[in-house]
Amino acid sequence: MYATGNKKMLNMLILEILREYTDEEHSLTQQEILKLLEQNYGMECDRRSVKNNIIYLKELGYDISMDKGYRLLSREFDDAELRILIDSVLFSKSISSRQSKALIEKIRGLASKYFNAKVSHVCNLPDLNRTVNKQVLYSVDTINDAISGKKKISFVYNSIGVDFKLHPRREEPYVVNPYQIVANNGRFYLIGNYDKYDNVAHFRVDRMTDVHKLEAKVKPMKYVPELVNGLDLPKHMAEHVYMFSGESIAVEMKTTPDMMTELVDWFGTDFRLIEKSEDYIVARVKCNRYAMRYWALQYGPYVEILKPESLRDQLREDIDKMAEKYK
Repeated sequence: MYATGNKKMLNMLILEILREYTDEEHSLTQQEILKLLEQNYGMECDRRSVKNNIIYLKELGYDISMDKGYRLLSREFDDAELRILIDSVLFSKSISSRQSKALIEKIRGLASKYFNAKVSHVCNLPDLNRTVNKQVLYSVDTINDAISGKKKISFVYNSIGVDFKLHPRREEPYVVNPYQIVANNGRFYLIGNYDKYDNVAHFRVDRMTDVHKLEAKVKPMKYVPELVNGLDLPKHMAEHVYMFSGESIAVEMKTTPDMMTELVDWFGTDFRLIEKSEDYIVARVKCNRYAMRYWALQYGPYVEILKPESLRDQLREDIDKMAEKYK
């Protein structure tokens, strides 16, 4: 909140009024600006002062139209960009309801009242399947600091109990080399290396509590076999569709041409069609073994895994167990 009654702040107060009450389709007259200055900030001035300060704001680079009233034409974010930001917060499962509402209010503060009238319903949406962890945003901040400073982190890793609360998986904290935070399926994940091993590990940030940046330096990626050439994030995400850790394998699957949309949604475009006809296609993808197992079960009626044989055997065992449950 700006100080009121201070004429030196007049240009900033006028700018705030233009932000809130104008856009490309809505303008204010000098008289309306004077009324809002007095009503919102207890500031009195004359029409000449309004015009002079708006000219000064234009000289500073603000895109203000003075044709048929005064309007702020461009902002840091346009309405479409703000809507994307709001939707991203709304449907993020990694942010608590309280934090989500606070963030949305901050985003709405960047827009005019006309935009806010169009998105007022977002505050009335029922709570989604959000995290019970209130520390997520603080954890993200700490992890980012550690990644930037090339430091290890420690944290408690939790599971959710039958009481719907977080419970530590073990007494001693994990010590991890953090490399990247990614968003996947509405959750934040940390891509890193568990300090005792040389493989890539994934951790859900909303399951992490008591996150601390350590003084110890991070293990360079070149000492992690999967990351010798650095982290190719698009490739990594395509191979780890469920963010499981472990090896990636070459998989051949048989499905129908109308499954192409699903294949691209999950694996991107970095896979090959080694056979195709009007009735079926055979695709070769590289994917994490455990992720492919669950993906194949999810799309079981529409996909047949051809190779590797070990994965076919695992799926056959899974299907037999499922069939037994539904007898």
